[in-house]
Amino acid sequence: MDDKTLAEQLRDFLVFCGDESVSDLHLCAGAKPFVRKQRELSFISDHVLTEEESLRLNTVLLAKHQKDDYFAHKDYDFALALDASHRYRVNLMFQKDGSAGCYRMVAAEVPEIDKLGLKNVDTIKKLLSYHNGLLLVTGPVGAGKTTTLAALVNELNKARKDHIITVEDPVEIVHQPLGCSVTQRQVGTHTRTFSSALKGALREDPDIMAIGELRDLETIEMAISASETGHLVIGMMHTSDASTTLNRLLDVFPPAQQTQIRSSVAESLRGVLCQRILPALDGGLVLACEILTSNPAVASLIREGRMQGLRNVMETGVKDGMCLMENSVIELYKAGKISAEVARQNVTTQEVMAQIKD
Repeated sequence: MDDKTLAEQLRDFLVFCGDESVSDLHLCAGAKPFVRKQRELSFISDHVLTEEESLRLNTVLLAKHQKDDYFAHKDYDFALALDASHRYRVNLMFQKDGSAGCYRMVAAEVPEIDKLGLKNVDTIKKLLSYHNGLLLVTGPVGAGKTTTLAALVNELNKARKDHIITVEDPVEIVHQPLGCSVTQRQVGTHTRTFSSALKGALREDPDIMAIGELRDLETIEMAISASETGHLVIGMMHTSDASTTLNRLLDVFPPAQQTQIRSSVAESLRGVLCQRILPALDGGLVLACEILTSNPAVASLIREGRMQGLRNVMETGVKDGMCLMENSVIELYKAGKISAEVARQNVTTQEVMAQIKD
């Protein structure tokens, strides 16, 4: 095939994958092409892609400047929009056998917070009612954090009349202005880094900032500072529960800053929403979540660095809309939505483990 025909065929196949509820397509040199559907991997051909074939497939949809960037940096992330219903987050890289590409299908419609399967949605909406503070969305890779972040932005877009700035890598779900004006920036295309975008955003009159990744010291420090100075900041982190999230957030700071930063986070934190996607008994997927909302007891633990006490506070904070990940998992198990094996894999305490029967 010539490049034009190959590009058309690849676009058609990506549309087909999206229509078949495939979450990821992988095209990797030295391996058979495969897809992921409902977390299960399936090969789509017995043919092992050669170095030349993989490079051609993974670059045929790129413009010249994109291809130059890929070859220069050996890694390249971009958003691919084929039509209004088919959008993809693409990661290209080089590995020992040659070029490799992962094409992650993105929801065609802006997600609604009520339809994600989250617990205590009213509590989450209450966290969004604040006009300043820090709200964290966390979970492992593939846990649906990006979808949840987009749903939170959509809820704010509908409910308020504010200026929202998002910083993403890449922009996946596009928000049209509803009640709010929404400015979406992509790292690498519209700004150099998350921290530089956040620094610039503070001079762009935002009311709400949604940050696609809080990882390095500078970005976290600026996010905390912005949350203290009259902005609602929503950030994503790759952590598994509320306690780990707060430890990760605070431990990036040097010892000399610990007292000050713990005090700042204690004052500015609004809540932490952790989530996991688990395989369901019906062959689909279900969402388990943990919710921490800040109250005087939580603030005191953060200020004093006693994260080991969070579990007890969350167990007694049900009336405030809090819930533990393990309790969410057990509820799914008792409702017959997940297997005993999946439940065991996602609980750690013996007391909760004892509730799981074969």
